[in-house]
Amino acid sequence: MKKFVNRVINILLVEDSPSEVRLTQEAFKNSRLPNTICVANDGIQAMAFLNKEGIHKDVPLPDLILLDLNMPRKDGFAVLADIKSNSKFRMIPVIILTTSDTESDINKSYDLHANCYIIKPVGFDKFVNVIKQIEDFWFTIVQLPAK
Repeated sequence: MKKFVNRVINILLVEDSPSEVRLTQEAFKNSRLPNTICVANDGIQAMAFLNKEGIHKDVPLPDLILLDLNMPRKDGFAVLADIKSNSKFRMIPVIILTTSDTESDINKSYDLHANCYIIKPVGFDKFVNVIKQIEDFWFTIVQLPAK
């Protein structure tokens, strides 16, 4: 497998559940690749991050976005639509990482140009395996666009 660029991988996690945030952070601690995870607790914070508003003015754009669908204030569908309709952000891979397994949510996510849809597995070991698969695919197999 090809190695990813020798730099820190920037990940934006858009998730409103503190326990899911901790779980994701723990899973990425086991990563082979150095990474930074920035957390947005809802869709409004996610868009402020991407648009470099306020405290986010100096943050780099993420290499990957992990997006939950069910959030307060602005849900994941609205965030996904905003990301994929904006030329500054549309090439950033967006992975829907959610508990929803409904066909309508899956279809709507792909209609809005999600790069992939993953249903969160139950249990830490299974979740860590999913994160490893994400890492292996998106950062060792896929050729991402230059920023």
